[in-house]
Amino acid sequence: MAGRNGRTVRDLRRGNRTAVLQRLYFDGPLSRFELGPATGLSSGSISNVVADLIADGLVEEAGSVDSDGGRPRTLLRVAPDSGHMIGVDVGETRVRIELFDLTLTELARAERPLAAQRYDVEVITGHIRDGIAEVLAAAGPAPERLLGVGIGVPGIVEHTEDRGAVVHGQTIGWDAVPLEALLRSGSQLPETVPYFIDNGAKTLGQAEMWFGAGRGAGNAVVVLFGSGVGACLVTPEVERGRAVEWGHLTVRVRGRRCRCGALGCLEAYAGAESLLARWREEGGQPPRGTDEETALTAMLAAAYPPEGTAADPVALAVLEETAEYLGAGLSDLINLFQPERILIGGWAGLQLGARFLPAVRRHATAYALRHPAEKVTVELGRLGPDAVTVGAAILPLADFFARGGRRAEPEPADRLPAWRAALDERRS
Repeated sequence: MAGRNGRTVRDLRRGNRTAVLQRLYFDGPLSRFELGPATGLSSGSISNVVADLIADGLVEEAGSVDSDGGRPRTLLRVAPDSGHMIGVDVGETRVRIELFDLTLTELARAERPLAAQRYDVEVITGHIRDGIAEVLAAAGPAPERLLGVGIGVPGIVEHTEDRGAVVHGQTIGWDAVPLEALLRSGSQLPETVPYFIDNGAKTLGQAEMWFGAGRGAGNAVVVLFGSGVGACLVTPEVERGRAVEWGHLTVRVRGRRCRCGALGCLEAYAGAESLLARWREEGGQPPRGTDEETALTAMLAAAYPPEGTAADPVALAVLEETAEYLGAGLSDLINLFQPERILIGGWAGLQLGARFLPAVRRHATAYALRHPAEKVTVELGRLGPDAVTVGAAILPLADFFARGGRRAEPEPADRLPAWRAALDERRS
């Protein structure tokens, strides 16, 4: 039966379960007494929900604490082994696959380096399938215990009813790739295990907002600085974040050609790939036969050598120019969205780190409007190189919480999943 606001009793129970699970997850262990004020639920509702969650194996006791003159209060926590998630980062130099328990403790990982033809669709899907099989074999949970597989990818992700998640990755040569359907084809996972595919900057933002430097901020921008650049916008209206193609804002008319094909994009000046290319064009000598991460390390060592050693003036000049472009790009985000915080992550952002950050801050505030610039902080993300993978694993976890700790229901037996229908059509 639906109430006046359209909510059914089932909706109410699901909402109560979600509220209790989330409070225990982020603030636990907590007692039943503490859960009441934390969730706004009555003591009777708390008792019913907790009993329900314990019966489902989602919540367990975690010791006790003394109360004021009464009986000790039993503490409760989310049971770590009550579910598992896989997070996948389709990055610029490797595909990283990690298996987590419900509390996001890493149980196993696999990595697949990407060679020159790094974004070949068949190669990527093969790496993901093989990596999933490897981490499941290493840690041992049954595949049907998975809450889902979250995947962070470059590009725009379109969620369609007929083809599942479709990736439009112009910079990597992916034109409407039906990634979800392709991963399902030949997968050893049960069809009931859902895939959650989204932009890598968004999964980075999800991780930093839940567990990193974004905690407590209502309005933030999380920047992914790697071979290219991207960003995730988080506001009260878009709590889970929205990926924005920030790297393809035009910062210089008729400027350098970006790998997306356009001229003058921010990514053509501020991404690690373009940074190394500009160093090479100006006479720098990146080490041959190495990946971008190794080459960037060499560039930083040349620009900022040990005391008593002369710096490479070309490397230093390119890095200083990159800091200005990146700061100017951040000023656009400040003016457009007026965030409380801007967080810089991604492998290149973390490598450049604290040495690079003061110059970026200085240029960002110089190019931005004074009022929003005075209110924003610009800092590094705190979750390190695994942040995209952790954020990808959060996608199925967030869906699980939204369902009140219940798994997604399978499709009716007489109806083909949309991804299967799309794949059959593609083969015909």
